[in-house]
Amino acid sequence: MANSYGHQRSVRAPLLIAAALVVLLLVGAAPALAAHLTPTEQLGKALFFDTNLSSPVGQACATCHGPEVGWTGPDQSVNRAGAVYPGAFPGRFGNRKPPSAAYGGESPILYFDAQAGWVGGMFWDGRATGKTLGDPLAEQAKGPFLNPLEMNVATAADLVAKVKASHYARLFTKVWGAGIWSDVDAAYVAIGRSIAAFERSPEVSAFTSKYDAYLQGRARLTGRESQGMALFMGKAKCSQCHVPPNFTDFNYDNLGVPRNPLNPFYVANPNWVDSGLGGYLNAASENGKFKVPTLRNVALAPRPGFVKAYTHNGYFKSLRDIVHFYNTRDVGHWPPPEVAANMNTTQVGDLHLTRGEELKIVAFLKTLSDGYRSSPWPCH
Repeated sequence: MANSYGHQRSVRAPLLIAAALVVLLLVGAAPALAAHLTPTEQLGKALFFDTNLSSPVGQACATCHGPEVGWTGPDQSVNRAGAVYPGAFPGRFGNRKPPSAAYGGESPILYFDAQAGWVGGMFWDGRATGKTLGDPLAEQAKGPFLNPLEMNVATAADLVAKVKASHYARLFTKVWGAGIWSDVDAAYVAIGRSIAAFERSPEVSAFTSKYDAYLQGRARLTGRESQGMALFMGKAKCSQCHVPPNFTDFNYDNLGVPRNPLNPFYVANPNWVDSGLGGYLNAASENGKFKVPTLRNVALAPRPGFVKAYTHNGYFKSLRDIVHFYNTRDVGHWPPPEVAANMNTTQVGDLHLTRGEELKIVAFLKTLSDGYRSSPWPCH
């Protein structure tokens, strides 16, 4: 996708053949994959689902990143409103919707590209750059524990003590060595690296969608799904940012998303404007830009009618609404953008899609949900 100053993004060519080879190994039911986790991945899973690590206890990574919804916000009552999740400490809230914890493992260390702009890092604003650990995903995994708006652990030493007292402490020692407990900083890093390993594992980043099965000749797309894919890759320009196989290019963009007035952080801070990447970099030229999210599992839900929230602030409550926004931002009746500067005006705003074409794109997006059970026999 082109950024606001008109340059064309430099993106890696879609590695569809490589993705297909991966899918051959991974197609199947997600629960069965858990048995094949490495010890480090198993440790990361234990950490990810441990509700005893927060202060007060009761909140895990999975509280905001539920597998049943594609590793993002699993509470539809929260999603319907401000879409930001309460922290462990009563009355405190984050200021952005939880992004998916899946398919971020290939995000590079944050860097600036002359054509694409800023690329890589983790979090919506890129602040987990990866420059410290050489791995943005591991740096991101460390962040929520000590954030007072999230898991609210006072210090890294307190977190390590909780892990040492956990039922999986022996596994932690097995993976990282008996001496790990004597170095709080090293143990804290090991926690982040373990969670990152789980998030990269085939249980989280599974590549088991109908789309993946289609690449292998193990499933057929319906006519609407196939037409939606053609629109996604062509007229609608979606794939210029949401590049297969991860369906993101790890870049940053200002889509002109309206402010979400239901966000409790805004209620408590009425003059606050979310500047995104520009706020982290202290660069006005990047204000309003947020990381391009993966579209894998974007439609995954535990039941029909379940409400998910979309974009960094959760303003949109359905795929139909956000696709319609992409199509009509500049010609429809939408509220003003929270940040009007630096908006993408090349791939978003007036795509000349019909309502029927929008719905076909939604049909294709639904093929990106993991856990598809395909026939073992070829389709052609």
